[in-house]
Amino acid sequence: MAKDSPIQFKGTSLKIIQTQLRTTDLATLHSALAELTGNSPDFFEDELAVLDFSNAEDLPDSVDWAQIRDLLRNSGLSAVATRGLPEALAAAAAAAGLPPVGADALSRAPRAKAAEPTPPAVEPPPPPPAPEPAPRTVILDKPLRSGQRFYARGSDLIVTAMISAGAEVIADGNIHVYAPLRGRALAGAGGDKTARIFTTSMEAELVSVAGIYRTFEGGVPSELTRQPTTVSLLEDGGELRLNVAALALR
Repeated sequence: MAKDSPIQFKGTSLKIIQTQLRTTDLATLHSALAELTGNSPDFFEDELAVLDFSNAEDLPDSVDWAQIRDLLRNSGLSAVATRGLPEALAAAAAAAGLPPVGADALSRAPRAKAAEPTPPAVEPPPPPPAPEPAPRTVILDKPLRSGQRFYARGSDLIVTAMISAGAEVIADGNIHVYAPLRGRALAGAGGDKTARIFTTSMEAELVSVAGIYRTFEGGVPSELTRQPTTVSLLEDGGELRLNVAALALR
């Protein structure tokens, strides 16, 4: 293809969140998002999402896709496609600007472009200094007060001070809290299903791993209250569920 062609195609590498939805009911989704994001409008920071309905049950015959897109956009998530829908619903979603994609599309490598003639060799300029690598672990050593939020993007998070009720810690990796955990902790925020949460004193309002969460509106179970606890995902009958268990330190 000529370099001055009015249309050209280039491979890209975009971060797309696979958002698993079990329902299309707006009230249910709104409640779940409120629990997970606290209705923060920039929680997902304008990231793209494929809406995955592979595990959904009893889907209706028609869906207001515009309202679902608006609901997700209110938390900073931009829906761009769907997967796992019945044929009729997939066609309706496509008509609303959400085309269907296959499971392999989420991990497919960009197609290589055809080779172009090699230009004459030119002495390249010296490379710029390599940037400092992003830290794989972030340490938070100050108390987090109610209403505050701390996000360790692309890394694990170690907390050595109290997380108050109404506060929130988020990490793309694991979360270690060596102090009372009284607010919310969301590990694996980028979709890492192997992430875990560890705390020496379990008093949380909500815990989440890779978007699968559990709330403690009635309080933490007595056998775990103020005890060392770990939170992880376990496969149960082909589905993932959140496992909250005592952590043996002795």
